[in-house]
Amino acid sequence: MANRKSGILLHITSLPGDEGIGTLGNEAYRFVDFLRETNQKLWQILPLGHSGGGNSPYQCYSAFAGNPLLIDLNLLANESLLPAQQVEKKPVFSKRKTDFTKVEEWKMPLLKTSFSIFKEKVFERYKNEYWHFLDEHSWWLSDYAFFMAARKHFGDMHWQNWSREVKFREEAAIHNLTEQLSNEIEFLKYLQFLFFRQWHQLKAYANQHGIEIIGDVPLYVSGNSSDVWANTNIFRLDEHLVPTEIGGVPPDYFSETGQLWGTPVFDWNRLKARNYDWWVARLHFNLRLFNLVRIDHFRGLESFWAVPANEKTAINGYWLPAHGRQLLNMLKGQIGHLPFIAENLGIITPEVEKLRAEFELPGMKVLQFAFTSDATNTDLPHNYGKNEVVYTGTHDNNTTYGWLESLKGKEKKNVQYYLQKPLGENPDAVVTMAMASVANTCILPMQDILGLGSDSRMNTPGTPKGNWEWRFEWKQLETNQKKRLKTLTIRYNR
Repeated sequence: MANRKSGILLHITSLPGDEGIGTLGNEAYRFVDFLRETNQKLWQILPLGHSGGGNSPYQCYSAFAGNPLLIDLNLLANESLLPAQQVEKKPVFSKRKTDFTKVEEWKMPLLKTSFSIFKEKVFERYKNEYWHFLDEHSWWLSDYAFFMAARKHFGDMHWQNWSREVKFREEAAIHNLTEQLSNEIEFLKYLQFLFFRQWHQLKAYANQHGIEIIGDVPLYVSGNSSDVWANTNIFRLDEHLVPTEIGGVPPDYFSETGQLWGTPVFDWNRLKARNYDWWVARLHFNLRLFNLVRIDHFRGLESFWAVPANEKTAINGYWLPAHGRQLLNMLKGQIGHLPFIAENLGIITPEVEKLRAEFELPGMKVLQFAFTSDATNTDLPHNYGKNEVVYTGTHDNNTTYGWLESLKGKEKKNVQYYLQKPLGENPDAVVTMAMASVANTCILPMQDILGLGSDSRMNTPGTPKGNWEWRFEWKQLETNQKKRLKTLTIRYNR
């Protein structure tokens, strides 16, 4: 990432379109065209996974499976995998927010119809491609498809509450239930075939037009996932397969009780005995999906905060060592340069920074964190090195407009002092600051390009509802905003 570049942070779900949710269809291609027109070189997205409760892309049923709701139905109709008239008859969806439940209730029956057409009418046309996909992905796909079918069979219960034989993966029980649920399992595999087919076509289009895609890998996986159920020996679980410790972060400036995520933590000694196979496969998988990969909670590859599972807060945890160095060394030996971005926000130790420096991984700088202290604040542009990725804000932050509006006291004075002018609530000055910085890479959330306020933020950490729903419309993007983005990109050699 030595050359100066800039790009936009926008998740697929936030794209415009008439399916109630952003998809991998025509609007995604149009967004790539917009990036190219404004001289951007990067498109950063959030995890693409099949999200569970709360619709968070950071809490998924699988570390590998794609979200079926992102499959574009119009593309299926174009390929005779769905009757066009069925796609045209759709409910009235909000254009500014995703109603995930409403989208799922409309979309899943249509995907079932597509599966029937695929099996009964057009299988010959796709069979080689389909068999190849199943063969290439069987190492995770079989477990995922069985897990999701079994989950439905057991009334959407957490896998901890399934019948003992299936919970503990007894061979005979798995075999019998696989036969019983065979049609649902095949349907789930078909959905993944469609998802990855559409994703790789979109990625190829982006790459052909000079746009690289930055993906996002959460460090931890959801406890209610096929990953934990199918790989119980790489997590810290007891004899009943219940987590003994869960992940989080200790108390800090932002929270007196820390954060408790509820995710199982890895047993790095067991992973070592397996030559880190699950992690190596996961990172290779993501490097095939994306050009660059952001590793969320990178500090957890050096050491991680483990909290006894019965605790109500993260206060009484303890640090345990992780084997990130060994894992990254192994990967470097296989592929050479590591195209990762290390999410190193929050309280980061010298050991974590040493690990990042050792593998020459760029870290993150966020301008919304830059004004809480004095001129030594490491998020201030004059303190950057080149090997950094600067953001005005991330998916967890307020929009820059909303942030400026909410500023008070010393922090507000610091912003005005640094910029040497009254702020108003205009995020342009902050966007310019990011673009002008020496950081090799600058990523701007789409909300900041559009100058949107707090009601357009993607996620408010610690709140259970109303997150991940934001979408934009093309009519919000004004000609002068496009022109300004292109001008800044040229002016600051990005």
